[in-house]
Amino acid sequence: MNLRVRLNRQTSRLELPGEDPTLAELTDHIRQTVLPSQGLSANTEFSLSLNGTEPLSDDGQTLSSCSIVSGDLICVILPEHIVAVSSSGSTEPTPNNAASQIQTQPATSESYNEPSCSSSFSHSEILESEQTVPSWEPMLCSEAEDGQAPLSLELLYHGAHSTSPSDAIIVVGHLLMLETGFTHEGCELNSVDMPAGWRGAGVYKLKYSHALCENSLAVLTAVCTGPTLICNATLKVNEKACAVGKLCLNPSSYVTNEWPGEHAAATFINLKKLSRIFKDMLAYPLIAAAREAMALPVAFGLAALPPELLLRVLRLLDVHSLTRLSVVSRHFLNTTSDLTLWKHLYLRDFRDPDARNRLRDTNWKELYKNHYEIRKERQRLRHHRSLPTYPSSGPFGIVPIPIFEPVVPGIIGGVYDQRPVLPRVMLPRPRPDLIGPFRNYTPRSGGRDRGFI
Repeated sequence: MNLRVRLNRQTSRLELPGEDPTLAELTDHIRQTVLPSQGLSANTEFSLSLNGTEPLSDDGQTLSSCSIVSGDLICVILPEHIVAVSSSGSTEPTPNNAASQIQTQPATSESYNEPSCSSSFSHSEILESEQTVPSWEPMLCSEAEDGQAPLSLELLYHGAHSTSPSDAIIVVGHLLMLETGFTHEGCELNSVDMPAGWRGAGVYKLKYSHALCENSLAVLTAVCTGPTLICNATLKVNEKACAVGKLCLNPSSYVTNEWPGEHAAATFINLKKLSRIFKDMLAYPLIAAAREAMALPVAFGLAALPPELLLRVLRLLDVHSLTRLSVVSRHFLNTTSDLTLWKHLYLRDFRDPDARNRLRDTNWKELYKNHYEIRKERQRLRHHRSLPTYPSSGPFGIVPIPIFEPVVPGIIGGVYDQRPVLPRVMLPRPRPDLIGPFRNYTPRSGGRDRGFI
């Protein structure tokens, strides 16, 4: 279970082992990890609270019985004398500050003492806030790690009252559409509630408009079929509807078993992946399709880059990726045909000492193509030469076998001892008898009555 613990205006994360730990285990963990990190002794007395005022007294209870779920904020309450000592210790290293000067000045009147006390209190707050370690929280779903959620998702999920994991996915999808720049019909720009009628009888339907897509309506529909949630994006332009994208999601891959709670940080996992997939498959294609249908220029992506930035990107690609990109559109075809780009690629991939002295009207693309074909041919020949060679056969189709010494030398007798220079060859390879058996041959005769045709 993951919890957030706040002590002296500093929030830290604490992970407890086990499915249902007790309040005593939480107290021991805070005593061993959180207190030493704040410079306090492990024997310091403290109490725990959910709202910062009412302490949790019974240590034998489990966290679930105290209505504590993963992602909750636990406040550590210290005694007053320890808080005073810690606050005074924080102001000791800066004796020359404005607060100490105001405190050392003699009080001339009662009306002057009151603002001095308030100013010293404000200065002590400023010093304490400067000494605290800054904490980072994600602002977008694409920045959230597991156990984290942006504030917008926390507020939206709290008011959605989800009844299933599919509802939770639709809540995230609605927030991702808002992050992309879409606005829902009839809702404010920064609304913390889901639109009215977003959830029907097994069907989810949301309608959006975009500032970059004039006179167009984007409709996001989703249907839950078994364990899969199917999301479809439809674009309506001039009373004509066309399907733009389709996305199939498994809610169990992004929603934990703690989805009935009201904390989005404990409910969702893999928010980065979900944000990337949802925007690439549904949100951004909707904007691109709407602008294309209204004959508007491209608003984002590689095609929207200025020519100088696009050339800087293309010169980092290899020639295979560059040729594949040239068949995407006419715009990319014209850009990838730039002679300056091919000159850069030629000087990068080939060693040519005369490249600087070539004529101005040199076709660098054809020159690159010729050198590339020469390189491929050399690689092919080099590979052909490196293949192993086999001994050629003799005139009778017999492969000569090298002469080997006898396995056990020194034994007298045998063909090798009588004629040691006689080469040993293998018998010819057997082949089928094309003539056939002898005419008068019978197994009983033992082959005595033989004749030829």
